[in-house]
Amino acid sequence: MLFLENTWHAAPAPEGTWEIVLHNLSDEVLRDFTLSVTTITRIMPEHFVEGARFLRRTANYHEFAMPKGASLPAGGTWRFRAEGLFRSPFHRNDAAKTAWVTVDGQRLPVQVGDLVQGSGAPVLPPPRLPEGRLTLPFALIPWPNAIDAVPGEAPVLLHLEGASAADKRLALSVDALHTRLFPAARRLFQLSPAPGSRALAFATDDSLPPEAYRLTFGDTITLQSSAEAGRRYGLLTLAQMLHGAFTDPAFKFPATGTIEDAPRYGWRGCHLDCSRHFWSFEEVKRVVDLLAWHKLNLFHWHLTDDEGWRAEIKAYPQLTDAGAHRSAETDAMLPQLGDGPARQGGFYTQDQMRALVAHAAGLGIEVMPEIETPGHAACVVAALPFLVDPDETPNSYYPVQGYPNNSWNPGVPETFTVLEQIIDELCQIFPSRHFHIGGDEVARNAWLQSPKARIMMQREGLSGTFELQSWFLKRIKDMLTARGKVLVGWNEVAHGGGVPPDDTLLMAWEKPEVGIELAEMGYDVVMTPGQAYYLDMVQGPDWLENGAGWAGPVPPAQTYAYEAEGDFPAHLQKHMRGIQACIWCEHFTTKNWFNDLVFPRLSAVAEAAWTQKAQKDWLRFARQVRLHPTL
Repeated sequence: MLFLENTWHAAPAPEGTWEIVLHNLSDEVLRDFTLSVTTITRIMPEHFVEGARFLRRTANYHEFAMPKGASLPAGGTWRFRAEGLFRSPFHRNDAAKTAWVTVDGQRLPVQVGDLVQGSGAPVLPPPRLPEGRLTLPFALIPWPNAIDAVPGEAPVLLHLEGASAADKRLALSVDALHTRLFPAARRLFQLSPAPGSRALAFATDDSLPPEAYRLTFGDTITLQSSAEAGRRYGLLTLAQMLHGAFTDPAFKFPATGTIEDAPRYGWRGCHLDCSRHFWSFEEVKRVVDLLAWHKLNLFHWHLTDDEGWRAEIKAYPQLTDAGAHRSAETDAMLPQLGDGPARQGGFYTQDQMRALVAHAAGLGIEVMPEIETPGHAACVVAALPFLVDPDETPNSYYPVQGYPNNSWNPGVPETFTVLEQIIDELCQIFPSRHFHIGGDEVARNAWLQSPKARIMMQREGLSGTFELQSWFLKRIKDMLTARGKVLVGWNEVAHGGGVPPDDTLLMAWEKPEVGIELAEMGYDVVMTPGQAYYLDMVQGPDWLENGAGWAGPVPPAQTYAYEAEGDFPAHLQKHMRGIQACIWCEHFTTKNWFNDLVFPRLSAVAEAAWTQKAQKDWLRFARQVRLHPTL
């Protein structure tokens, strides 16, 4: 048995020192071996390592060896220290996530402990939610924008009265959604009367907006709407209230009264990163179910990043043959972010992607694909080496994640041939008008050591990386425009001159003020700032919490209270399209980690997207949210 302990010491400031101790608890002496570690806190090119040889690093993968001639005896320990870190760690899972020893061609597992602090005892994190209290005893998230109802006892179920075939199908689809999310729960709707049931009738009111609904409660419940979307949201409101009343005696069901409701924003989205951690097709379907239960209407499917290509492309099978799996067996895609040495990963077939689009459409959710360009493309250059300028200086630039030379190269003509084919194939699968092309975190000196890119810059009269990025993205926008698509990207798309604002939508993620700056440039904006809506962020300042920390702690109360409109001037409000949660998965290695970080903050974002500020109530939300499902 091998066990790894790691400790962070604050000196020298500001990054400090990372200390690693490997314990050999076996009965065998270890000689001529290497130690591999995946860690988000990385050692930089300029570093000092004492007690070990630092052999190599690719992004989060690190490889060490003992000093020449040294061995690790049975029962012995090997201790070494590293200075020159990318940054100081934030929390207990911010250093070694996984480790293994390679000796005589075999890989031996290493159990890894949490990162501990060299001084000072950590404080146990406080509860994330207060006890809360109810204003009205109805289980509803997001809370409706107008409710005037008298509580009563819940019926055994609701039966449909005089419903069309379409309305019957819609009600039964909501019932099926509830059953998938709560398999042991009672059914909610049926077509015929039954003892203890209550009638539900449907009516049309063309004065209501498409996503609005009105519920009137009496002996018969009447659901009024002008479109299928409004009927679906009304049914979800009824389903949530019934589920709450069936689950917790504190919750009731309206005897009389009304609920009149419509969403605050048209864009109510959630993103899922399937590159850093590959989620199975069934897990992705369940995420879509969770969004539907929360009345979110857009699923942003992050299909590619440095760590893996997840979308089958018929013209380029190499993208998934070589770019969808990470393994210690090959240098092309080394283990990262909590991987072990064994091959892991996966991709979605085109049939699976079509099935996911159909599943989401049946729940009123649009699916927007994302392929990362021009950066975050290490998996692409690993899978398609003909896209690399052979004369580019190796390791000439590193973006923030530490991958060397990880971008599509605008100076290589085949880059655009490949991208056009990829876009063509994905446009046949995803009917959404929105197509996300990434555009974020390109290294400031990218391509400057590529002769092909330098020739391109000279020919086009471009100066520096970001003007070349703008030229690249304008070509991608032309491809999308020709196919009737709106270009969606992260806020850095505006760098270096950006792209034309018409039929462009940018996501403000770095900080809230960026959204206003983009709107002033004429771009439509979706607000998704890390300081509120990034659900991988740690939920408290305590060392024992889990998650990323670059945007600071983001407790659920902060996510709930944040107002995305902020200081948007009135004349720019037309550019503010809505809000979105982002689920980045560098810190997600299991469903348990997913549930720990995503909930209850996903519910908080859903309420921020739907419920007007005057109707929000943190204590009411805290009391209700415990009823909501998880992955």
